[in-house]
Amino acid sequence: MKQALVEGAAKLVGPNMYEQGAGRVDLLESFEILKSYQPRASIFPSILDYTNCPYTWPFCRQALYSGAMPVIFNATILNGMGVIGYVQSPPTWHPSTEEGNLLRIHFTFSEVIWPWTGYLALHMQIKEEGAHFSGVIEGNVTVRIFSPPAQGEKTARTSTCVLQLKLNVVPTPPRSKRILWDQFHSIKYPPGYIPRDSLDVRNDILDWHGDHLHTNFHSMFNMLRDAGYYVETLGSPFTCFDASHYGTLLLVDLEDEYFQEEIEKLRDDVINTGLGLAVFAEWYNVDTMVKMRFFDDNTRSWWTPVTGGANIPALNDLLEPFGIAFGDKILNGDFSIDGEHSRYASGTDIVRFPRDGYIHSFPFLDSSESGATQNVLLNSGMNKADSPILGLLDAGEGRIAVYGDSNCLDSSHMVTNCYWLLRKILDFTGSNIKDPVLFSESAKQDVPLYEDDNRLPSRRTDVNYTLYSAVTGKDLICRSDSRFEVWGTKGYNLHVRGRNKIMPGHHVIDLGRGLNSTFGSSRSRRPKFTKKRKGDSLGNRYFSLLYRDELDVPELVASHWVVPAIVAVTGFVLILSIWRIHHKRRRRRRSASGRLANL
Repeated sequence: MKQALVEGAAKLVGPNMYEQGAGRVDLLESFEILKSYQPRASIFPSILDYTNCPYTWPFCRQALYSGAMPVIFNATILNGMGVIGYVQSPPTWHPSTEEGNLLRIHFTFSEVIWPWTGYLALHMQIKEEGAHFSGVIEGNVTVRIFSPPAQGEKTARTSTCVLQLKLNVVPTPPRSKRILWDQFHSIKYPPGYIPRDSLDVRNDILDWHGDHLHTNFHSMFNMLRDAGYYVETLGSPFTCFDASHYGTLLLVDLEDEYFQEEIEKLRDDVINTGLGLAVFAEWYNVDTMVKMRFFDDNTRSWWTPVTGGANIPALNDLLEPFGIAFGDKILNGDFSIDGEHSRYASGTDIVRFPRDGYIHSFPFLDSSESGATQNVLLNSGMNKADSPILGLLDAGEGRIAVYGDSNCLDSSHMVTNCYWLLRKILDFTGSNIKDPVLFSESAKQDVPLYEDDNRLPSRRTDVNYTLYSAVTGKDLICRSDSRFEVWGTKGYNLHVRGRNKIMPGHHVIDLGRGLNSTFGSSRSRRPKFTKKRKGDSLGNRYFSLLYRDELDVPELVASHWVVPAIVAVTGFVLILSIWRIHHKRRRRRRSASGRLANL
């Protein structure tokens, strides 16, 4: 029934695929499909045309190019042959033209298609040899599905699904125009109580809109594309991207912690590799968080924020190598720079900044002690005090910009946008273009801004952060949304020379350099094969299994029978020894009983 409904639907003009799905239901067309229907499997959508805007937004807004993070699309497998089904053979990519060979696709999919549905995920990258290619790539992805025979049937039911693919490809953009958006360190609701970013908003207490480029930051994403920037998403730790490819790493409204390896790599990326860093923080005040505790009727439990609008203690750890730190004030008010007006809504202040940096301060109301909204503070006649909120700094080969509020980029509860400020910051971090107003001599710091460690915001000690974090208590691992060459490893700068160290629980398979690379498991994050080390003896290579070491291609195949064989032989020898000992004891008891009988 669902196959008939989605295949018979008519697309609407205007809304994208995530807004309208298959489109408007056409019952007559669906009825015609059902009249001649035979049980089969299909893929929805059956056509994925990234040149069709706005239907395939956001994919149609940015073409693919070599060196980018994988573009991932999840298609739905609809199985009309039975309630349960399986992928019979790995999905394959069939390009229509020679240029299609420039596209590498890795697949992940449902191990079991149940009930009736599953997924097929395409992870798409352009190969290095396509760095200068401009044009359209077309072809088909095919996957074969089978289900057990129905009642009265003797053979399994099989069906081949086809997904038509059409992609725009452009030459690799210059580094200064490439922005990497950090999604990995954003904690979304659920699983925890992540509070709203603007405390003036009383009817929306949770930060539940995703904090993603394609959800509540979609207007910012469109603005950046209109300005000529190329924006990619990082869904793994900082060790999983090559900083030499990007002009700016954009950190906006982040709540998670950071691995020590990330902190060290980011420092090296900025100072030595010339990476630009732009940070948009949020409020963080423990007293205010405690006051936001409430009883949830659905779960029949007390809910307490696990962090503030952003995790300022974690951000301060990340920025500590640069001498930068945020405070715990909650600032509200309006300000203007060079005729551009913006609202500062529940933002934080800067309490540490190095000498020779540029700081901009404005008079704001501080609600961190009272917990009141801006409107209440304005009516109370409270005096405003100058607070530093924007800082810009040259750091070695790179550049850093920090700002204490993200509401002006967030479409959810935006009062005024600060896209004008974001563009000026990106000009600085990516291209070292310094706006004369932002970099005026009056804003330059002759002495460093400094706050003692014991006055910096501290973490909550009554919250078990491991329940919500992708970092705390977790292994550092590059996920399947990072570049293929670092899947399942710790990242670019953490390889043992010539080898990728594989984390426990992540199996080794061939990522391959060929046309069709397939991942059969939907849960495993797969790294590439590694080169063989000279001098490894046969015994050392096989016994390295006991130490969770990675294997080379022939060793991996051999390990499937060598290790079980060793275990089987050892078990047989052990059983034989026990039997012989038991048999000797029985013979001794018999001889002893015979002697007693003779007596």
